[in-house]
Amino acid sequence: MFNRTRCLQISAALASISLLAGCGLLSEDDGDDMKRIVVGTTSAPSTLDPAAAWDGSWELYRNVYQTLLAFPTGSSKPQPDAAQSCEFTDAASQAYRCTLRKGLKFSNGEPLDSKAVKHSLDRIRTIGSNVGPKGLFGTLDKIETPDALTVVFHLNTSDATFPYVLGSPAASLVAPKDYPADKVREGDKVTGSGPYVLDSYKEGAEAVLTTNTSYTGFANRKNKAVTIRYFADSPKMVAALKAKEIDATYRGLSAPEITDLQTPAAHALGVQVVENVGAEIRYLVFNPKDPAVAKLPVRQAIAQIVDRGALVSKVYQGTAEPLYSMVPKGVVGHKTPFYDKYGGADVAKAKKILRDAGITQPVELTFWYTTDRYGSSTADEFTELKRQLDESQLFRITLRSQPWKTFQTGYKSGEYPIFGRGWFPDFPDPDNFIAPFVGKENAVGTPYEPNEILTELLPKTRREGDRSAGVQEFEQAQKIFAEDVRLLPLWQGKLYVAAREDIAGAERALDPQTVMQMWEFYRKTSW
Repeated sequence: MFNRTRCLQISAALASISLLAGCGLLSEDDGDDMKRIVVGTTSAPSTLDPAAAWDGSWELYRNVYQTLLAFPTGSSKPQPDAAQSCEFTDAASQAYRCTLRKGLKFSNGEPLDSKAVKHSLDRIRTIGSNVGPKGLFGTLDKIETPDALTVVFHLNTSDATFPYVLGSPAASLVAPKDYPADKVREGDKVTGSGPYVLDSYKEGAEAVLTTNTSYTGFANRKNKAVTIRYFADSPKMVAALKAKEIDATYRGLSAPEITDLQTPAAHALGVQVVENVGAEIRYLVFNPKDPAVAKLPVRQAIAQIVDRGALVSKVYQGTAEPLYSMVPKGVVGHKTPFYDKYGGADVAKAKKILRDAGITQPVELTFWYTTDRYGSSTADEFTELKRQLDESQLFRITLRSQPWKTFQTGYKSGEYPIFGRGWFPDFPDPDNFIAPFVGKENAVGTPYEPNEILTELLPKTRREGDRSAGVQEFEQAQKIFAEDVRLLPLWQGKLYVAAREDIAGAERALDPQTVMQMWEFYRKTSW
């Protein structure tokens, strides 16, 4: 999931309003502005309960649940949402107090008070789902509720990033009566206090949303209703866009599809594309439970062989760029340690690494990827990785894949020796490209405990309220990642929203966490 300090950019073509009837207007009073917007995506929720998801489910959560803080479009720091105000009350950044807005309530009529906040966040740690966001709350010690509108978070160590966590969908607030304290809520219902209420939900098919009339928060809704349609593959989603069955698409578009949607032919069909600066990254995870992967020279040899330029050129065709660090370009502290250490792809150097370690036979490995989370290009990406490694004659790669739910369970259980993941920042800070991947319990399910990062570098940066002050520490952490090669960054992608030409707001729909804010879409009108 997350960052990312950046600005959204809209192409000049989309900025123009099509004059379909000879003359066009935007009318706030016209009923057409408030017609239901239909958005397509290939990223369906894995669950409706925030305590059990640290993945693309956040797309829905942001729209139906509320958080104490949030990241409005264009912001790099969390702003109040359910909270009226929040602040650290000590110089050590270990006590954080929030005052709630008055009169908040959930869609079931239950009050959203300090006890509801405590219930919502305590249950994440109590349930302890291995695919949930508990890892983001590692510094949280306890929560106190001195009165109905006041919540005080006591941290077990200094953590200036804690407000950023509270601004992410990981901290979604839920109604205590409907969400048990010690188990995940099952079923197809949501009880939140966000901009929309969930009228109906069909797993893998659609989520039907209408505006929450009792909502009080930062979102300025420009429509009254949204339907999110979930597609198993992007070709069907693109076909639906061209056929006017959906109004916009997000997540899952392949490079050829993006190129196609930018052609005059697609424009003639009434389709436009918004290009957003992105901090989405893709990477490989190495699981040392596997005997071969446990050998550092094997991991280093793979890092030495992978040709990111060829991968990006062949598979992503200009919609991504090579990445040589887990901290992407555009984020404070970004460096290129993998390039600094390994340079360009070089089979001869990889062969020497293996031979020096006494490895003289081709290493047989299985690479795993998910079929329905990151778009149809994922299979092509892994085919290209296999080609590169097989052609080196130093490796023999077998590819395996699973749908997201099965894949997620598998990697969290340590079943896969090497697997591919994508990361969309939880919040816009370099910490979020380092901390989630280290520790005994981390975001990728393979314990990785580099002592210097865990005991020195991260603690030091988290004492800094000025998030740019820890640049040297983040740079050192990136160097350690390159030395250990427990993760191998591959590419950094741009983000695209394709929409019908009568749909406005696409340039503002992605928040700094690259989560879709459905309330920004609205329909242009003409006469």
